[in-house]
Parts: sequence; C-alpha cells; structure tokens
Amino acid sequence: MAEAADETLQRRIEKLERINAALMAHVERSMDQQGGAYSLFQTAIMLEGRVRSRTEELTGLMRRLERSNEALVAAKEEAENANRSKTRFLAAASHDLLQPLNAARLSVSALTDLPLTPDAVAIAGQVERGLQTIEDLIKTLLDISKLDAGIVRPVVKPAALRDLFGGLVASFKPFAERKGLRLTLRGSGLVVTTDVVLLQRILQNLVSNAIRYTESGGVLIAARRRGGTCRIEVVDTGRGIGEGERDLVFEEFYRGGGGKSAVGAAAGEGGRGEEPGLGLGLSIVRRMAQALGHPLELASRPGHGTRMALTLPIGTEQAAEEIRVAPIATRLSGARILIVENDQSTADALQRLLRNWDAEVAAYRDLAAVAAGVGAGSVAPDLLILDYHLDDGACGLDVAAYLRNIAQAALPVIVTTADYSPEIEREVAGIGAELVHKPIKPAQLRSLLTYMLT
Repeated sequence: MAEAADETLQRRIEKLERINAALMAHVERSMDQQGGAYSLFQTAIMLEGRVRSRTEELTGLMRRLERSNEALVAAKEEAENANRSKTRFLAAASHDLLQPLNAARLSVSALTDLPLTPDAVAIAGQVERGLQTIEDLIKTLLDISKLDAGIVRPVVKPAALRDLFGGLVASFKPFAERKGLRLTLRGSGLVVTTDVVLLQRILQNLVSNAIRYTESGGVLIAARRRGGTCRIEVVDTGRGIGEGERDLVFEEFYRGGGGKSAVGAAAGEGGRGEEPGLGLGLSIVRRMAQALGHPLELASRPGHGTRMALTLPIGTEQAAEEIRVAPIATRLSGARILIVENDQSTADALQRLLRNWDAEVAAYRDLAAVAAGVGAGSVAPDLLILDYHLDDGACGLDVAAYLRNIAQAALPVIVTTADYSPEIEREVAGIGAELVHKPIKPAQLRSLLTYMLT
C-alpha cells in the first residue's frame, strides 16, 4: 500500500511540475509578446515621425519646384518675346538701313562713271566694297534673327539628291578649276527627307567655304547610306583646324587664325575671290541644321583637312520631288527678269548686259507679246524692267498691272524712260516702282537690281 501511495504521489508531483513548466512557458511567451509589441509600437512612432518629416520636406521641394517651373516658363516667354521683338526690330531696321545704303551705292556707281584719277577710282572701289560688306552683314544678321526666333518653318518632304548635287557641281566647278582644285561627287542616287531650300543653302555654304579656303588638292561631296539615314559629307584638303577652335568656328563673327581650313574659316559668303568673310556662314549653317533636326558634325586634322557631315533621314523614291538648284555664280544669278522695250537695239543691249550678270532674260515689245508669252507657259518673272513709252501710245505700266494681277503679288518693277516729267515720276511712285532715266548706267542698274532682288 505504501508503495502504491508513493507512486501516486510521484505522478502528482510530476503532473504539477509539468503544469508549472507549462504555466512558466506561457508567462514567458506573454512577456515576450508584450515586450515585442511595445518595441513595434516604439518603432512605429519613430517611423511616423520620420515619414512626416520627409513628407514635409518633399512637399516643400515640390512647391519650390513648381515656383521654379513657373519662373522658367515666364523666363521662356520673356525670351521668346524678346526674340520676336528683336526680329521685328531687325526687319524694320534692315529696311531703313538698306534704303540709304542703296542710295550710297548708287552714288558710288554714278561716281565711277565720271572721269576720275586712278587714285579716285581705287578709293571708289574701296567704298563700294565697304558698302557691300555692310549690306551683307545686315541681311545675314536678319537671317540669323529669323532662325533664332523660329520664324523659319522647314517644309520637310522626300527629295532626290541627284539634282541638288548636280547643281552644286555645275555651280562650283568653275571656281574650283580656277584654283586648280578637284571637285568630286559620290553617291548622289539617294533620296532624303528634308527641306530642299534649307539643305541647298547649307551645302552651298559648306562647298563654297571648302573651295574658297583650300589651296591645293580638292573637295569631295559624298552621300552614304547608314541604315535608315543618309550621311552627306563635304571634305576638303585644307590645312585643318586645331581642337581648340572646333567649337569656336560655329560662333558668330569668328574667322579663325591663319591656319584655318576650308570650313574652319567660317566665312560662308563665298564667290567673291579671296575676300575675308563675315564669320557668320557656319553660324547660319548650324542654325539651319538645328531647325531641320539634321545633326551636324565637324572633324579635322591639322595639316590634312576638314570633314563636315550632315545626317538626314532616308526618304521614299516615289514621293521624292525634283530639286531645282539656283546657280550662285553672282548675286544676280538665276534671277528671272522680263524686259518690255520697243527699241530693238536697246532691248538687245539690255539683254546682253543682264545675261552677262547670269540673269535669265525674256524680252518683249509690248503688252500683246507679253500676253502671248504667258499663254505659251513662260516662267513667271522675279522682276520687270519696263519702258514707259511703248509703240502706238501704249504705256509700260499697263504691263506691270497685267502681270501683277496674274501673279496676285506686287512684282518688283523698274521703269525706264528718257522723259523727266514730274507726272511720270508720280505715276511710277504710285505703283511702288523704281524709276531709272535713260541712258541707263550699268553700275547703277546692277546695284538697283541687287537691292530689289534680295
């Protein structure tokens, strides 16, 4: 019995120990849970404070960013307004400056027709060149202003390079040959997507510089296809330019040092011998390339030459339009001039003179002949030179009214006459035309044509 009682008591002790152990474990677990919750609570409070602080900081930054964006928008609008104002001012100022400049050039031209000493002739030539430089500068600055103001809106469409490259070679080959340079063309069979007029001006500028500032060797015009793009390159064998000047050549009025290459000179007003340029050519090239979205690259090795590269998107052959390239031999090259003159010898002399200046000339005796030419599909003229007194009492101003009505535009008109009556002067002024009294002085006429056609 005693043994059975001991075993019963031992089992109860073991059971109580198990219950005690279970209770202790439960208490320990409870304490751990309470301690963990408290720690989490403390952590949550700390995180909430940090989140609130970061949120306030981020809100402040966003508000400052909004104010900065508003300031940037206001500054952008102010800059655009200033650009537009500058363009309007330059346009008005250019017109006002070119008027007396034209008068000065006409006066110098008239002066050179007088009997002068050799020294006086040399001085008159210097004055004429100076006036020409001023005129070029005014017009180039106006071009730059228009590009900066975004007034120039490219008309982008597919165009074949064949005609453009052919026109460049035809226009520049005589200049290259006179300097003993080779002018080489490669890869003109591609079609690109671009504004033909702006691309033509870019390439004319680059090729003109390349020929003008290369002493020996030659100039290469090349087009290469690279995937979906076309890379047009103008490569010269000039002296090359140093690395320090490669950004400067695109700046306005920068003309480089004595060791400049074809494009490094950045003149861009080629075609008048070896006169120094204005340092604006490559500045205009860069602006035109930016307006077109065509990346422009320059690479050069001093002593070896320079490469200018323009990248354009490839176009489709079916939609490509024909490129008509205006020759650039002189300032009047390619100008379409219509003459109405009833005196045949005068008409012949005037035609020879204008064609010597590389203008395209069509001559008629009266309004009926002009109307017949229009009916036959003659090309619309850029400028009219009209004799006031025609046969059978007809008047040259009637021709101006007829052609302006067809063109729906105020075509530039020069009226010639040997009649000095004030009535004729008033009539000519009334239609916005220029009056030139006979005998016509060639230098005077050329200066007036240059002014009216640009």
